[in-house]
Amino acid sequence: METSIPPILNSATSDADSAMSARPAPVPPPQMSRHSAEGSPPISRRERFLRRSLSMVAILGVLGGLLWATSPRARLSKPTEEISSDVPELVQTTASRIDAAMLAEIERQELAVAPPADWLTVARRISLALVGNGLSLEEIRVVEQLPESQRIAWWTEYLLEDRRSADYLAERWTRATVGTNNGPFLVFRRRMYVEWLADQFQKNTPFDQVVREILSSKGSWTDSPEVNFLTATLDESDKGRPDAIRLAGRTTRAFLAQRIDCLQCHQDYLGKVNFTDEIANATLTNNTDSTSRMGEQADFHQLAAFFSSAKMDNPFVGIKNSDVDYKIKYLNADEESNVAPTVPYRRDLLPEKGETRERLAAWITHPENKAFARATVNRTWALLFGKPLVEPIDSIPLSGPFPAGLEILAEQFITSGFNMKQLIKTIVCTEAFQRDSRIPESYEAKSTSDSKMSELEVEEKHELAWAVFPLTQLRPEQVAASIHQSARIKAIDDNSSIIAKLELFGGVNDFTKAYGDRGDEEFTSQTVTIPQRLLVMNGRYVSEHVDNNPIANASSRIAMLAGDDKLAIETAYLSVLNRKPSGAELTAFCDRLHDTRGDARSKAVGSLFWTLINSTEFQWNH
Repeated sequence: METSIPPILNSATSDADSAMSARPAPVPPPQMSRHSAEGSPPISRRERFLRRSLSMVAILGVLGGLLWATSPRARLSKPTEEISSDVPELVQTTASRIDAAMLAEIERQELAVAPPADWLTVARRISLALVGNGLSLEEIRVVEQLPESQRIAWWTEYLLEDRRSADYLAERWTRATVGTNNGPFLVFRRRMYVEWLADQFQKNTPFDQVVREILSSKGSWTDSPEVNFLTATLDESDKGRPDAIRLAGRTTRAFLAQRIDCLQCHQDYLGKVNFTDEIANATLTNNTDSTSRMGEQADFHQLAAFFSSAKMDNPFVGIKNSDVDYKIKYLNADEESNVAPTVPYRRDLLPEKGETRERLAAWITHPENKAFARATVNRTWALLFGKPLVEPIDSIPLSGPFPAGLEILAEQFITSGFNMKQLIKTIVCTEAFQRDSRIPESYEAKSTSDSKMSELEVEEKHELAWAVFPLTQLRPEQVAASIHQSARIKAIDDNSSIIAKLELFGGVNDFTKAYGDRGDEEFTSQTVTIPQRLLVMNGRYVSEHVDNNPIANASSRIAMLAGDDKLAIETAYLSVLNRKPSGAELTAFCDRLHDTRGDARSKAVGSLFWTLINSTEFQWNH
């Protein structure tokens, strides 16, 4: 079955021959005779026999592994029957409501809509979103065994139960809450914070509960890993208190999608921060802003004052609750003022009693404080699509207007008890997520203006309305992990050897550092730089994964064991791009592999892998 791709991603087809020729041929090592090494004794007949025997064992092991992984008998850590492919009725109902709301907006703008994408493309999107890389060949072979109508739901469920997804989601949320810096060496353990978050995602702990524990945590950074949210900002010279200003900024951005950082120095003269007062906010609609008011400097510092109650007197005991101690000299004021903690809007939701930070945590996660649900939905949408519903990701107006689908998802998230896995399933079920990233020429357009065009050009307006799946550049860690996984037949998951895991971890970290980590702003669109392109084209990381290595690299194993050129090329495409080649691609590469044998064939398939990895299609989510 041939799978069409957007023209912008079709570099592997148009430049197949030139791209393969562009890769420099590896220089073979100088040949040495049996007696060329000074002082080396001749090899005995017994030693030759042992070496040949070991080589045969290695070849048979490789052969068995490839046949197992590429056959219909391939298995993952959990059998298919243990994973449900049923979609809950509430998920289907909510997804249908979102589809209807988005379609109404698309029709209002008279835009054409892309048809559904093929299942492999959608499965790759899910894998990139939940584990940070494409599917392995082994995983594709397993999913292929299911009826096509069940594959997407089954694959989503499988990954949500896989520890890899919990680890990956935890890292994404860690970046939003504590950043990427290592923080104070003695009192901050970022790794433990990530692991704690991953445990919560694995158990599907309600997200409001997770956030309450983060904001109100006490104890040491080792015994209570969630307290690292506070200790990441700790300045021991400042009376052993975490940085309340940094914590207020991170809290409002990550959990409320409110950029109020500018208020710490002055009033909101530019009108970029608007709050709605008290109980009146509860009945606001998209078109109602009569109770909005301009943000004031006091709004930020009164919220920051909640965190001044956290204190560390003894590093062995860690963070404890204390009295509020927050002073600030407001703009144009002559003296400092004592600041009492309060919230900038919906003060009726703030508990009157309780520990200071517990009150703040209860207010942020209150079901009627919909900013919390909107912020979580927007970030989760960004994880799945590569871009959020509202940009910037951490700036959503309190009183709207809101894009189609946001309020529906936020309401469902609240009703579900802040169930993160259900939220992800709902987004995956939407037509927006499962649409193609282009509108083929033969597809009938819905609008009169579009139907007159012989070939529809996808414009920004189509992506903004989610009429097509948006093209987004893979983040550095996704590029690195996808390269590594494509070079391995089997999935690198929790059941893999410690060596395989360490190799993946070290390789991804090194490549990401060289490629350029986006840090906290990982959902900000950036262009690919020339050094980044050169790193993928000429860097050691890629060459090590495509060179002639029948023990480790998929390209060499495929070259050695594939029955014919067509099978080798199809398997390479599935491994790297998670799709089968088109007819033109198959013809082009069959010509290059024709009549190759041994090392020459292994190098040719390795060059094919190199070509596909360097294609635009591989490095974009589409």
